[in-house]
Amino acid sequence: MLQLQYIKEHTAEVVERLKIKNVANVEERIAEIIALDEERRGLQAKLDAVKADANRLAKEIGALMKQGKREEAETAKTRTAALKAEERSLDEKWTAIGSDLEAKLISLPNAPHISVPKGKSEADNVVVGEYGQKPVLPEGALPHWELCAKYDIVDFELGNKITGAGFPVYKGKGARLQRALINFFLDEAAAAGFTEIQPPLMVNEASGLGTGQLPDKEGQMYAIPLDGYYMIPTAEVPITNIYRGCVVDARQFPIRHVGYSECFRREAGSYGKDVRGLNRLHEFSKVEIVVIEHPERSYEQLEEMKQHVGGLLNKLGLPYHILKLCGGDISFTSAMTFDFEVWSAAQGRWLEVSSVSNFETFQANRMKLRFRDDNGKMQLAHTLNGSALALPRIMAALLENNQTAEGIVMPKCLTPYLGFEKID
Repeated sequence: MLQLQYIKEHTAEVVERLKIKNVANVEERIAEIIALDEERRGLQAKLDAVKADANRLAKEIGALMKQGKREEAETAKTRTAALKAEERSLDEKWTAIGSDLEAKLISLPNAPHISVPKGKSEADNVVVGEYGQKPVLPEGALPHWELCAKYDIVDFELGNKITGAGFPVYKGKGARLQRALINFFLDEAAAAGFTEIQPPLMVNEASGLGTGQLPDKEGQMYAIPLDGYYMIPTAEVPITNIYRGCVVDARQFPIRHVGYSECFRREAGSYGKDVRGLNRLHEFSKVEIVVIEHPERSYEQLEEMKQHVGGLLNKLGLPYHILKLCGGDISFTSAMTFDFEVWSAAQGRWLEVSSVSNFETFQANRMKLRFRDDNGKMQLAHTLNGSALALPRIMAALLENNQTAEGIVMPKCLTPYLGFEKID
């Protein structure tokens, strides 16, 4: 959530930055927020004056009763009752305006960094780097869903039988490959200084609100209404919420965590080639890195996170490029995001495997995640996260890019985890 004080003090800047995100009616929305705040402040001043009058009269009534001036005391009591009624009315209005103001602030997306490119959709994202060589596949090369069937390592029909489309069953060497990737990513993160967390797979409403998944405007969250819980779409949600309502010691920065979890997304509106095989699932495994950082160093941390993700892809031998997302494609909560996409040789297209984002104070303001600066003043921290990495499309690219006539050759970095060198 954007800070109200910042909106008021930097109105033109906030409007300009939100225009990068193509926020509709942004001037009117910001003007409404400022007007509601002014109205609430005016009501607060009236409320304070009424309370002061009531307190003053209460003291006068006591003095009048001691002096035996009952008639004057009764008149003062009548006036006090009227003031109390006015106080209740003003308080109700103040509360209603406060709720309206809070709802409008929560519905406002994060303001992107001024360097985020303008654009309407993913077509306007900017490639900032491309790495690795695209493989040349043998004649008759297969897409990963056919390779999964050929080697009996992922069963999509069985998953459909047990649950439904988008819930595959990993079998044999396919299950081993999943586990190997998870352990490899966790070990690499630990070596880079991230502390491992194993989070719950369900969160409450406060956690969803804290990181910006709620209110769920796109219908992506799996809800459990009876208990008021939500299945997590990423480990970012429970891990970041560890620090909800906390005042952290600035000497701890950067606070770096990594966590593996299953992730659950409804993926409403997905169709066509995007949903074939492992391309888009409702349940999938992912290793997530989360960082809590000092505002002055968060963009340095973002670069370090990018390097970490790139290092994983280099070790896996997967060609990839990095995209700086434009305003039209960046998420509701993000101030800046870089996407990593790997080359899927058999499909002949790029597959997103990671998003690395800086949320600046947006999540911290919702969660009241703060620290004291060198002058003892309370400040909001910056939060960042990134996929390191999401497994389904990594697995798809590994299967497709490494297929040979003799089988699918595994990257050397995975063989200690796998116990085999190829799938055949």
